[in-house]
Amino acid sequence: MVTIEETTFIGGPIERCFDLARSVEVHLAGNVHFGEAAVATGGITSGLMKLGERVTWRAKHFGVWHQLASEITEMNRPTHFQDVMQQGIFRFLRHDHFFRALDGDLTEMRDEFRFAAPLPVLGRLAEIFVLRRHMRALLRERNAVIKRIAESGEWRTYLP
Repeated sequence: MVTIEETTFIGGPIERCFDLARSVEVHLAGNVHFGEAAVATGGITSGLMKLGERVTWRAKHFGVWHQLASEITEMNRPTHFQDVMQQGIFRFLRHDHFFRALDGDLTEMRDEFRFAAPLPVLGRLAEIFVLRRHMRALLRERNAVIKRIAESGEWRTYLP
């Protein structure tokens, strides 16, 4: 199993950062070059994800189309939410999102992202040599988009 931790500091109030991080549209804005989409397979396809809601993502990684259904399993607005893979290629995937208000309107957004590849032996090699780097890059790209949107007037496009 791999654990990736990332911390991003965002110039914006904690509530705005929390809500942007659970927006389907913001997620998609951060993954445009993978052709990612939220597909209608028993879950939501737009808006802010809420406790117990599921989103199925479809994207192309390593030349292959994948679907991953994720559900919000814990939520304590505005400091934490967790999404867990319910269906997909990984053996295990859990993403904890932590938020902490700092001085002024500065927010610390911290991610703990845990996953295990399929196929225990070959999967472990893939985790070490390919997936760790790929998943960290995806997480950093997503966080950069959240930061850009939160720190500009663009956040009004995504939040009610």
